Amino acid sequence: MDPIVIADHVTRQFGGLKAVDVDHLEIPRGQITALIGPNGAGKTTMFNLLTGFDKPNTGTWEFDGKSLAGVPAFKVARSGMVRTFQLTKSLGRLSVLQNMLLGATGQRGEGLFSSLVKPLWRRQEEENTVRADELLARFKLDAKREDYAASLSGGQRKLLEMARALMSKPELIMLDEPMAGVNPALTQSLLGHIKNLKADGTSVLFVEHDMHMVMHISDWVIVMAEGRVVAEGPPETVMKDPAVIDAYLGAHHDTDLGDLMDDGPNPVEVALEAERKAHDAHSEEK
Repeated sequence: MDPIVIADHVTRQFGGLKAVDVDHLEIPRGQITALIGPNGAGKTTMFNLLTGFDKPNTGTWEFDGKSLAGVPAFKVARSGMVRTFQLTKSLGRLSVLQNMLLGATGQRGEGLFSSLVKPLWRRQEEENTVRADELLARFKLDAKREDYAASLSGGQRKLLEMARALMSKPELIMLDEPMAGVNPALTQSLLGHIKNLKADGTSVLFVEHDMHMVMHISDWVIVMAEGRVVAEGPPETVMKDPAVIDAYLGAHHDTDLGDLMDDGPNPVEVALEAERKAHDAHSEEK
């Protein structure tokens, strides 16, 4: 495996609760990796730590050979690791295009002096606008270019957030529950876009409760439970791992594992499907 991210001895504690206690974690380069686990497993907290949105109690990690431990979120994004959120972060009173332009990094017009000298930033802004339009067309949002972001549906906002993340041309994009609250009509579109990211050479790490999505597009699956990594491997192997079934159903389930695998639906898939529906309902309420 050629890892793009390597993390060691990462812990995060909130009072008496150890939300993350990961001895070692590797994210493969150029692959689509799913991070799954029961509610409260520490998945989103791990996302926050890796991307600089939270600080660990202990631990080190590197991205593409460079240490990112203690690096703030905006510098992590500049380095080529970007993320999306469970709840979309679009700015409703800005247009779709303006939201896209916010995703571009290293904009010369952000400086006080250079902002006063138009020739210093005009060409770059034109280039950013061209890239934004290309991405909007790719994500089929070009017709919404001048609309307020607040007018978009939940699924369209997910598409916008993913497209905006690509404005910085990342090497790794981390998607936190990309399917939560998305209308089924847009599900296939989102799946296609995630597959295209891999085809373009971008590494992908995503948290998801939709087991069909995990099985359909993942090259590698990492399973967390109670803050720890309990299993990892190809999806078809991980779903049959007793440690994974224990994580979802409890170590004392009294159903024979062989019977579960041979005669009925995968219990992990059933548990994840129940969690996915609960998350979708929660997202729709918000």
